[in-house]
Amino acid sequence: ETLPAPANIDVVWLLRNMLHTGARPERSPGLGYLPARWLDGDLITNALRTLGRQSGMQMLGIGTAQGFLPLRQQLQTRLEELEIGASPEQIVMVSGITQAIDLISRIYVKPGDAVIVGDPAWFQMFGCFAAQGARLVGMPYTPEGPDLDALEALVQEWRPRMLVINSVLQNPTGTSLTAAQAFRILRLAEAYDFIVVEDDIYGDLCPPSYAGTRLASLDQLKRVIYLGSFSKTLAPNLRVGFIACAPEVAMVVSNQKMLVGMTSPELNERVIYKILTEGHYRRHVERIRARLDGVREKAVRMIEKTGMKLFLTPTAGMFLWADTGVDAGALAAAGHEAGYLLTPGGLFSPQQSPSTWMRFNIANCGDPELPAFLSRYLDGVARRTS
Repeated sequence: ETLPAPANIDVVWLLRNMLHTGARPERSPGLGYLPARWLDGDLITNALRTLGRQSGMQMLGIGTAQGFLPLRQQLQTRLEELEIGASPEQIVMVSGITQAIDLISRIYVKPGDAVIVGDPAWFQMFGCFAAQGARLVGMPYTPEGPDLDALEALVQEWRPRMLVINSVLQNPTGTSLTAAQAFRILRLAEAYDFIVVEDDIYGDLCPPSYAGTRLASLDQLKRVIYLGSFSKTLAPNLRVGFIACAPEVAMVVSNQKMLVGMTSPELNERVIYKILTEGHYRRHVERIRARLDGVREKAVRMIEKTGMKLFLTPTAGMFLWADTGVDAGALAAAGHEAGYLLTPGGLFSPQQSPSTWMRFNIANCGDPELPAFLSRYLDGVARRTS
């Protein structure tokens, strides 16, 4: 059972459906997460079992504002592999990327400030910035990545407070920054004095050989605030993410975190620490990448056979961004009637403007009836409009 569709499918309705216990992944190409059967529950239960054998006294404290220190030390090592230098004092644990964006928006964004986001981009952050009174400015994308000429013009016009960007496997386009693009973004940030928030939530879905440049590796956290999370690779409801930033920024972020929620759950952070230190996490993400590689071509063929046009065919990651050629909101509503959860492209626009684009999660495109449903709907619209 899914929730009734509103007249216009909006972000809150989609989020509620994503959290709905009845959502079946194979009938939910619009979901932003991998199906549970792709993840490894044993990694989590084994970590919990190990923690359960330890003294319960260590679970009774309130934790610390910056988060579980051994995990931050482990993250320092992981960031070094990405050529990002961050001491444990520069890392603040948070309850996922959503909380990270909320804290950053509360600290840095005042009413009337311009914040540049992708157009398209991850829709959940739009509400965080809007709540602070920000003016959201959309940066267009090309199949090669963000349109940096357009970004330069937007920066000159709006003088933004910050830019928020996925540098690797951008949601929803699947594009990644080249070194030259990253350098140009940082030059603009320096010249026009804005903060760059780098959301690297999809970074672990990149194979080591993948060509993609992290802004924080070039900037070393002087102007860049780097965000990471384990929601996509371990379990969405563990809610463990982190912010890596300059030492003075880390202090301000941890102070703001205390004001809005005291500390993040240390038990969850200890679970992540156990998984990372027992050495199983690398093999786990390698298996996920291999499974994604195994379904990507099939999903590409399915989408192209229906007549939809792909923005690009990425070689890593979980999303495809496709032009349906029709009102994607109406298609999503029809999908809902047929028992599918689809994500229309209008949600990814900072202005939530109508769109013909749609995001597909390749891990959730396996329902055998999905191609027929999409073809039937698109053919029907073509006949009505011809």
